[in-house]
Amino acid sequence: MPLTAVTAFWAVSFLLVITPGADWAYVISAGLRERRLVLPAVVGLACGALLATLAVAAGVGALVARQPMVLTVLTVAGAAYLLWMGMGMWRSPPPAQAGPLETAVATGEVGQAADMPWRWAIKGAGVSGLNPKLILLLLALLPQFVRPAAAWPIGAQILTLGAVHAISCCFVYFGVGMASQRVLGSRPSAAFIVTRVSGALMIAIALLLLAERAMA
Repeated sequence: MPLTAVTAFWAVSFLLVITPGADWAYVISAGLRERRLVLPAVVGLACGALLATLAVAAGVGALVARQPMVLTVLTVAGAAYLLWMGMGMWRSPPPAQAGPLETAVATGEVGQAADMPWRWAIKGAGVSGLNPKLILLLLALLPQFVRPAAAWPIGAQILTLGAVHAISCCFVYFGVGMASQRVLGSRPSAAFIVTRVSGALMIAIALLLLAERAMA
């Protein structure tokens, strides 16, 4: 696969990764709740991106091209998931000066604190895999960088480009999550506001997507 195609795709992918959205809101929320949750959240987001790439490589992209209704279903599912996540973040921001136990109590996760990182990883995979921004990248932009005449099979090219995107996600989102903990962790009132804003952002994105699909 030509290195120029990979580099060009990385440039486009990186611009999308550094654009704040639902993925940023999610990893910021993880960082504000507890430092150890950042890595599971980031791993979940990266895995979601890879799973979505596998789906495209398996033929979902071609299916969407033949049946546009599939894209509508995917978009609505992603919007519904973002709406659910956003409402949860809005209702349960990290309380001021809360430690892990107090946060677990506030979010209804008492008795599940031990597996909380896995829950954040699983939720992260959903946030990323159903993120309309990622769907746009994979279905609309990624095919432009695939070279049918290249020695690599098309499926292998798609997976390579998806892996490049996932690696960018790991570096950027980990930095965002750790920075949120470092910058806002000692400022409970600011952390409360940022978490509320992140939840509102997820809700707004979901409602805009649903409105766009309804008009379409």
